[in-house]
Amino acid sequence: MNADSRLYVSGHRGMVGSALCRALAAAGLPDPITFTSSELDLRDQAAVRAMMQRERPTHVFVAAAKVGGIHANNVYRADFLYDNLMIEANLIHAAHEVGVEKLLFLGSSCIYPKLAEQPLVEDALLTGALEPTNEPYAIAKIAGIKLCEAYRDQHGSNFISAMPTNLYGPGDNYDLQNSHVVPALIRKFHEAKVNRDPTVTCWGTGSPRREFLHVDDLAEACLFLMEEYDGKAFVNVGTGSDLSIKELAELIRRIVGYEGDIVWNTDKPDGTPRKLMNCDRIHALGWTHRIGLNEGLRSVYEEYRRNPDSARAK
Repeated sequence: MNADSRLYVSGHRGMVGSALCRALAAAGLPDPITFTSSELDLRDQAAVRAMMQRERPTHVFVAAAKVGGIHANNVYRADFLYDNLMIEANLIHAAHEVGVEKLLFLGSSCIYPKLAEQPLVEDALLTGALEPTNEPYAIAKIAGIKLCEAYRDQHGSNFISAMPTNLYGPGDNYDLQNSHVVPALIRKFHEAKVNRDPTVTCWGTGSPRREFLHVDDLAEACLFLMEEYDGKAFVNVGTGSDLSIKELAELIRRIVGYEGDIVWNTDKPDGTPRKLMNCDRIHALGWTHRIGLNEGLRSVYEEYRRNPDSARAK
């Protein structure tokens, strides 16, 4: 990528897409081509094809997706499968048609089998059953990986895939019904502190273990891979360390300064017991994360604390 490149970031208003735009600007690269969902429906094949033919991007970041936490994934199963299949298929096929130099597809750690050996190595893909609560989303992301591999095999397209671990950071979704665990906990503890509530209820047992990566680290990894990696095999992107949801809740409680008790609602699902990425492949290429979890959570909470209404509206 250079000053003459035409860069297209799909999903630029989302947490990942906006982080990619910040990283591109910090690297001194041209402003990316972007469209809001009202300007371009990525589920519309004809509209995506017309955009690609008109804009002729040289590099494409597929960061657009329908995303959510356990509740959203489990309730809106058809939406998560259909929307994500259409978005990725339209973008990848249109990129092939116009001869895009390079495309990076972003997946998710939920592609791995529910009971895969930990840490998760890339070769574990399709070796077992998926976690039922987010199976539709996982199937869509697996299809995206396989599409990139197939276009490379059949057409020689330089399409690569990266699988990030659980993400958090600026621009996250704080809706309690559809958010991921970090923004949900930040909002719960903050509101409980403001309202002086004696307890905060969290889902599940707190025993599942999760790995968390700041979205700005992911964006830097994406630029790194776009410059340095041309392989067929997809690449895990994470920190290589995890903690239990109970430990995460305690950490966020301390950061927020909430002094009440945590109650665990064990009637709610836990999801996958553990999701820890093996990051040997990307580490061997020369990339490692730079933002520690404590530091990252403190910066995210400070953003939320300054303007919770604005944060929740994202």
